[in-house]
Amino acid sequence: MSHGGAESEGLFPEEIPAGEISVPEPLAGRGRALLRRAAYPLLLAATVAVAGAALSLGWDPERVSPLFLVGVLLYLTVLERLIPHQRDWHPSAAEWRWYGVYFLLTMAGSAVAQLLVARAVGVVAPADPALPLGAEVPAALLSGSLAGYLAHRLGHTNRWLWRLHGVHHVPQKVNVANNGVNHVLDIVVAQGAVQLTLALVGFSREAVLAAGLFTAAQGYFVHANIDVRIGRLNHVLASPEQHRLHHSTDLAEAGHYGSDLSCWDHLFGSFTWHPGREPAAVGLSDPTSFPGTGDILASLLHPLRRAKRRRSGPA
Repeated sequence: MSHGGAESEGLFPEEIPAGEISVPEPLAGRGRALLRRAAYPLLLAATVAVAGAALSLGWDPERVSPLFLVGVLLYLTVLERLIPHQRDWHPSAAEWRWYGVYFLLTMAGSAVAQLLVARAVGVVAPADPALPLGAEVPAALLSGSLAGYLAHRLGHTNRWLWRLHGVHHVPQKVNVANNGVNHVLDIVVAQGAVQLTLALVGFSREAVLAAGLFTAAQGYFVHANIDVRIGRLNHVLASPEQHRLHHSTDLAEAGHYGSDLSCWDHLFGSFTWHPGREPAAVGLSDPTSFPGTGDILASLLHPLRRAKRRRSGPA
């Protein structure tokens, strides 16, 4: 995958091969380079600012979360046009229509998961949590992240769950819009696992809100078709570099089940990223094993079909 020039390949000055002459970039090129470096810090700063304002001003989580998500989507969509990783990964007009339907289904699945968890465990968040909020937020983030990692990994290793989750891996491109391409039951299972974990532990609504904003921002950031490199932070936080490997058709490199933190991939041996590593192709190793993304009804009914004997997705 060529993006033209040492800088766009993510090489830092000390990584430029010996003998190559570094030519100063034009002003426009420098502007793009600056945006590539500033894009992720700006997203993190916005997440912290919104979380801080929501907690200090007592904003309603049911309003803050969807509005924040819309803002993240708009921000990343603009970045995909300004600093794309692959220009041919931009959605076509037809794909935008398909992705819109899937996004609504994903939101519906998330709402169903929250409702089921609320019915199952009742109101368990304590009025006076044992931990101060400053300790509760990172604890909620770690707990939810671990639950999300395990649910995601099961989606790849359990034969029945893969028939749900594999719908997400059908597209042969990775962009912020098709992050919402999911089977609605896959969302119920994955989100239900995270919500149930947070509810049973008994974190306060404030802690769950703050952790949830970070998780939402990270989830769409890692799926964005943007030329952003985070360097050594890859060993702590998930990134688009890692998540493109997760969608690789080469199952040997398709680890990275964490979409917010990368510590669980390190701990459980599914971390495959190294600087400069990119997948040759993304999608399913057997594209015929799932309906096409545009066949929305067939995708939703796919788990009811008789499964093929040969595995078709990341292991």
